[in-house]
Amino acid sequence: MRINEENFLEQLNKENEKALDYVIKNYSGLVNGISISVLNNLGDKGLIEECNADVFLAVWNNISSFRGDSNNFKSWIAKITRFKAIDYYRKHSRQAMKEELDDNLVGDYDISLNEIEESEIVKEILSFEEPDKSIFIMRFILGLSAKEVGEKLSLSQGAIDSRVFRGKKKIRDKFLKKEVI
Repeated sequence: MRINEENFLEQLNKENEKALDYVIKNYSGLVNGISISVLNNLGDKGLIEECNADVFLAVWNNISSFRGDSNNFKSWIAKITRFKAIDYYRKHSRQAMKEELDDNLVGDYDISLNEIEESEIVKEILSFEEPDKSIFIMRFILGLSAKEVGEKLSLSQGAIDSRVFRGKKKIRDKFLKKEVI
């Protein structure tokens, strides 16, 4: 049976893998475009490909919950992609923040940030005064580069780097004082 616009939803519901191939062929541009727009700042093309694969797997696993026709399918797959990409972004930007803070805060100490609650670090960042609080949120939670943060706050990249350095030192000193590190 030839899969086309008229029968691909019916065939997906019947678990016809050729229907999934049709979806991948016809919607991969849309899925990839959305994934790139959300995940590009993380700089990991493999992550984008992984997210795209998860989107198509989610379509395959959840097609029975789709209520609509082929006209609504594009919106449905776009929503799935957006949610998956945002989940990936949150997960991997937190991981990158933790790794960068771990490298910069711990230094020569034998303990890692895994032993420090992430919420304690976020609480400390939220206690910063402006613009330092905004800088840390944009740099380590939203994953923006120092240059991008500087452009948004009308500060030089050097000023951003300097404030990040001082903020990391402040966090490190606080946890050293608590004897966490």
